[in-house]
Amino acid sequence: MRITKENSRLVVLGTSIFLAISVSSIGTFYFGYQKGLDENKNIVIQDLTNTENKEPIKTNFGIFWEAWDLLKNEHLKGATAEDQKMVYGAIQGLVNSLGDPNTVFFPPEDSKKFEEDVTGNFGGIGAEIGVRKDQLTVISPLKESPAEKAGIKAGDLILAINEKNSAGLDVNEAVKKIRGEIGTEVSLTILREGWDNSKEFKIMRANIEIPTLEWSSIQKDGKQLAQLKLFSFNQNAPLVFYKGALKVLLGRSDGLILDLRNNPGGFLEVAVNLAGWFLEKGDLVAKEKFRNGQETEFRANGNGALKNIPTIILVNKGSASASEILAGALRAHNPNIKLVGTQTFGKGTVQELKSLSDDSKIKLTIANWELPDGTIIDENGIKPDVEIEIKEDPDADPKNPKDPQLDKAIEILLEQIKTKVALNG
Repeated sequence: MRITKENSRLVVLGTSIFLAISVSSIGTFYFGYQKGLDENKNIVIQDLTNTENKEPIKTNFGIFWEAWDLLKNEHLKGATAEDQKMVYGAIQGLVNSLGDPNTVFFPPEDSKKFEEDVTGNFGGIGAEIGVRKDQLTVISPLKESPAEKAGIKAGDLILAINEKNSAGLDVNEAVKKIRGEIGTEVSLTILREGWDNSKEFKIMRANIEIPTLEWSSIQKDGKQLAQLKLFSFNQNAPLVFYKGALKVLLGRSDGLILDLRNNPGGFLEVAVNLAGWFLEKGDLVAKEKFRNGQETEFRANGNGALKNIPTIILVNKGSASASEILAGALRAHNPNIKLVGTQTFGKGTVQELKSLSDDSKIKLTIANWELPDGTIIDENGIKPDVEIEIKEDPDADPKNPKDPQLDKAIEILLEQIKTKVALNG
């Protein structure tokens, strides 16, 4: 996701209204209602905020007013139905008609919850969720979160929330149902690849603080390897990564493992910033490709201080968005950088948050991300160079879990270090 600040309002990218219809008051709404009923049901609607270079929309919009009239006058609850809620419901339907799970409408009361997600501190179970093939799916649980402790894993399908079918829910609706008062419990019905039947997970809600980075040192065959495990591309990541990179450099590490497993992404600008540690200044990190053919390029602007250190990147199906951009860009520029793990999630579109006139918002998909080698991430993900699954082992020691992906990364990294030493004489 690409989100910026404007006018000191977090995650708000603009205040212009880009909908075909602008409903600013009951008066204008009533006028439109009467127009729809009285004028042959065929209405020409123009963007009321900017008519320059806009084609009029010609449609039988009177059907909407017919449906409105029917619901208000004949539905059992029509007399008490709130007009504004019905308008929001109509906008929600408009958004859903695009078939894009990443374009979401937020009524005013939901906007704050979304901002909490982006800023990194909120109440819930600590799992990033999305929609994949029309099914609510866990992208990844956050480290040490209630979801992770309960056993939720990346790729899990959420069939029900509190025993109510999740079919047809968008991400925003699902998040509203999963969240609740801290200390209360939510039930998720989960189906996992390889299971014959679904299982119910009861998870205690808590205050969630999104972690950023974990640094560790690995001693193997006389070599010192550094492992940087990045959990989120949040606004804290550049500074925290800077501190981790200094440890790698000052500690004279022979090799680096960049662990992006279960990292659901975050700010595009952070991915570009971190790429600058590994690439030459000016190297292409990613492109945004818009519907009109326009492209915006994002290029590395760092010091390339880590570019000569042998590096392996760990990924899995919980690696999404900015994680995929960073991993894909580094591999595209340096063929020695290998990706180890499983195929990534495939979240490769750009969203901007647009404010409407009443502080409701639409998170709007505006572009695709393209990697330097031309790869489109969305729905495809990135296939690793070395594919290794981590299979569940009921007999495994939870205090000393096996990690075949990390073991393979270490093996490849040691071989690269050996080759580098041989070439340098």
